[in-house]
Amino acid sequence: MFEQIRKRLNLSTPLQSDTRTVYVATNFPKDDTQKFADNKVTSSKYTAWNFIPKNLFQQFKKIANFYFLLILLVQLLIDTPTSPVTSGLPLFFVIVTTAIKQGYEDFLLHKADDEVNNAEVCVIRSSGFLTTVSKNIRVGDIVRVNREDIFPADLVLLASDNDEGTCSVTTASLDGETNLKTHTAIPETASLQSISSLVSIKAIVECQQPEADLYRFVGRIRVTHEGEEIVRPLGPENLLLRGARLKNTKEIFGAVVYTGMETKMALNYKTKSHKRSVVDKSMNTFLMIYLAILLFLAFLCTILKYSWKSGLNIHQPWYNKPSAREMERSHGEQVISDFLAFLVLYNLIIPISLYVTVEMQKFLGSFFISWDIDFYYEQTDEKAQVNTSDLNEELGQVEYVFTDKTGTLTENEMELQECSINGVKYQLRDGKLVGEDVIKGSSSPSSFTCEEVMFLRAVALCHTVQINTEDQDHLEDIQKNGITSKIEYFATSPDEKALVEAANRIGVSFVGAHGDIMHIKVFKEQETYKLLHVLEFDSKRRRMSVILKGPSDEMLLFTKGAESSILPFVKSGEAEKTRVHVDEFALNGLRTLVFACRHLSEKEYLEINQQLYEAKTALVQREEKLDSVFNFIENNLELLGATGVEDKLQDNVKETIEALRMAGIKVWVLTGDKYETAVSISLSCGHFNQNMKILELVQVDTEADCAEKMAQFDNQVKEDPDTEHSLVVDGASLSLILKENEELFMDVCSNCSTVLCCRMAPLQKAKVVQLLKTSPQRPVTLAIGDGANDVSMIQEAHVGIGIMGKEGRQAVRNSDYAFARFKYLSKLLLVHGHFYYIRITTLVQYFFYKNVCCVMPQVLFQFYCLFTQQTLYDSAHLTLYNISFTSLPILAYSLFEQKVPPSVLHNNPILYKDISKNALLSHKPFLYWTVLGFSHGFMFFFGPFLFTGENRSALSTGQNFGSWTFGTFVYTNMFVTVTLKLAIETSYWTWLNHFATWGSIIFYYIFSLFYGGIIWPFLKNQDMYYVFIIYVCSGTAWFSLIIIILLCLIPDIFKTILCRHIWPMHTQCFQKQEKEASEQMNSIRA
Repeated sequence: MFEQIRKRLNLSTPLQSDTRTVYVATNFPKDDTQKFADNKVTSSKYTAWNFIPKNLFQQFKKIANFYFLLILLVQLLIDTPTSPVTSGLPLFFVIVTTAIKQGYEDFLLHKADDEVNNAEVCVIRSSGFLTTVSKNIRVGDIVRVNREDIFPADLVLLASDNDEGTCSVTTASLDGETNLKTHTAIPETASLQSISSLVSIKAIVECQQPEADLYRFVGRIRVTHEGEEIVRPLGPENLLLRGARLKNTKEIFGAVVYTGMETKMALNYKTKSHKRSVVDKSMNTFLMIYLAILLFLAFLCTILKYSWKSGLNIHQPWYNKPSAREMERSHGEQVISDFLAFLVLYNLIIPISLYVTVEMQKFLGSFFISWDIDFYYEQTDEKAQVNTSDLNEELGQVEYVFTDKTGTLTENEMELQECSINGVKYQLRDGKLVGEDVIKGSSSPSSFTCEEVMFLRAVALCHTVQINTEDQDHLEDIQKNGITSKIEYFATSPDEKALVEAANRIGVSFVGAHGDIMHIKVFKEQETYKLLHVLEFDSKRRRMSVILKGPSDEMLLFTKGAESSILPFVKSGEAEKTRVHVDEFALNGLRTLVFACRHLSEKEYLEINQQLYEAKTALVQREEKLDSVFNFIENNLELLGATGVEDKLQDNVKETIEALRMAGIKVWVLTGDKYETAVSISLSCGHFNQNMKILELVQVDTEADCAEKMAQFDNQVKEDPDTEHSLVVDGASLSLILKENEELFMDVCSNCSTVLCCRMAPLQKAKVVQLLKTSPQRPVTLAIGDGANDVSMIQEAHVGIGIMGKEGRQAVRNSDYAFARFKYLSKLLLVHGHFYYIRITTLVQYFFYKNVCCVMPQVLFQFYCLFTQQTLYDSAHLTLYNISFTSLPILAYSLFEQKVPPSVLHNNPILYKDISKNALLSHKPFLYWTVLGFSHGFMFFFGPFLFTGENRSALSTGQNFGSWTFGTFVYTNMFVTVTLKLAIETSYWTWLNHFATWGSIIFYYIFSLFYGGIIWPFLKNQDMYYVFIIYVCSGTAWFSLIIIILLCLIPDIFKTILCRHIWPMHTQCFQKQEKEASEQMNSIRA
């Protein structure tokens, strides 16, 4: 709004600079005009000040609420046949109930936000050291973060507790990677480890404005050091991201550069939007159809009224003369007034109480998820959590599941299971290498051959693992005395950690490093190596190497990587046997690595050292030169062996994915992990199987290549429809293909059985979900993940599930539902989703049906009262029809109904297909319920009319029924029949169903007797006095009630039986089987 005003007044918007200047320790100059966001995180929708106006605005955006508000205004402004109470009271009840429910849910979000915003932090400003809460952090503050704490904002690392100024962090909650990442401080600030030195620091950080890319940061820092201003570049290795966790470092100090919603974590969140279920959309469609029916009926009756008047030219009777006010109106005003009066008379066809009943059903029904004992995870003492109840029925409509890998499908725990050494395969059992006829362990070091010891050395030395112990002061004792049980490893790769831990258990232990000196214990014998170079892993080489100087001054190169990146460069060793073993490991779902070594002469090392120096200091084509040098070094290798590491799957993941597949749900895996890792896990968890043909779109460099490959894939899939295909695509290739070929990509994906997307950024995950969600088929999507990197995906999908894992609570807070294990997803969808959908679809259809039943006699009655808008029913009965008499039975049904038992639904996923694609709210069921409502409405009117015609005596006194008695006759038949209709639909009876159904009927009779049997002093008109007593004393009334119920319900019962036996659905077949099994058990017991 302010932006539009500024434009109209031709006021220029101040241009934002591409960079920001941050004065460390908040030493901002007085003339600084920069404005930065605060550090407060907000996921709630309302505040105490805007709740009432904003909530009312949101509620009156609903068609039904706005419509009834207009009807209420019409009733207040003109003379109408019914009291304003008939519309006002239900509207007030709906608005208040919905506001209470939404206010409670928003209160829970406020509570979660407060936990984050009020977390205690320690900051250093120019005024000194102080303790405050997270939301008070400002840009420029120096924040102290302790080990295992989460960074409260994006920080530039200034210093840590070690002299090198390094620290280790895990970003699993951001990008899904559980490996440790090392970050460094610049040398000039690394030594500032005391609060006094940090308070007096003079430093300015100049960096880019906030952006979402987690892996990009460009900036520089100007530090006054020993009286001289020094400028140092800053990159991603200097930036600590909010949401990451400090590991293996006692404490760090960092300068805040981005806060709150400007942090990279927050920028990767997709704006949380209001999600609407398929049922909600269908409800609105039905509402528009019934609104059109209402307008048609009002228009028809208005035309018929004036046609009758003009045709017969009969004067109004003396008791129905128009008032003076009516006589003053023009003809057009009178027509409009009559049209509005008919609208008010028939307005009950739009069921306003439907919305409040649906809200109550969703709110109360959501507790069944929280109370489900099968969702309780004992190890962490966590039960299922429901963050919104608006999407319960959507759980029964899911067609695609998008899942993260790390922490969602897996346990985040890796362990070496098998290895191949010099062509011999071993399994690792209890710290021992178990072969076909030999067992080797630390207790018998002499049993190891030289090749096996060299392999274990390679495992213990070729890595970037860091060490920590329960007490760092004991590290020297560990190195001297060989006590390795206390060692705790931290690694940049989970595989590295698993391998080093396995070597430690066998007897070759990495016991620490000081600078470039590495210490290992080889069966309690200490060896010291000097680390000369580390050739880092990259996705092109798919290798990682270290160059070491050994205890005897020999030069060694140890290298490890994928078999395709190592075996071609091997000149000696059991290559073929190792290749066979690696294939066996991969088939078992293990993550494989191959190890090799090379002995370097002094001359070779000097040449290599010179080439590395020249490549690392090159200003042009540095990456290409390094790649060339690495390939030169990692050649002429001696093969040592291979490893197979298991990334432990969560229990029952494979069974869960298979159950979802049987239910007709496609599962896509979206992960930030490497290609090899992702494919391995997909194979082991059953996402891929051996019969699938895998199509790979990875490491493609140009858009043209991407388009060409996708066209090939499209042809392959269409030419061979009988073969199951799976697509693997990486993040870089996805970015290229989505620029111009979105439709082609979606065509291929829709024809594939499964899709695996690896190396995905958080926003890319959300983009993939959005592409599928907005495709022509408009499928219902579900996303599930455990980290902050999954938040965008979770918010984008129709339904978002958070896993209560080890990576913080960002995903849980931003999800719709949350629980501890992936396996719970099957019951959530196949059981709870099935129940919720069945219940709410019947609720919606039944509401429209019973309101049509109520309105149709009103319409027919106008033909007999000369279209005078005379109401057939009393206002009290009209008001209570939806909010009291008929509300409890359908509410009980919508909470407890079960067509088949939960165990049958869980064990037979095919039943999920019966309700897929909104089957129960399609045009056929809608037409059936609508026609049923109109036909029953005809019976409710003409049945009593035939029994109480003008020549028939309905009372023992010989008198006929009056107008109000006839209306009560119709109303009672209608109310009892629609209540019994729901009883017929009910398959699962609880005591609450019995109480609601029979209690509602009894309550109606008791209320009507008291309402019409006593003269109430506060009522101006009491047209119903003694009417109901006259009705219940009539034998004709009771007889007609029985006949009309039978005429209405018996055809419906026959139709149900016929469909069940001729066109049974899967659910009905299992109902029959369950009934037969129950009868058989009863006969056995008897």
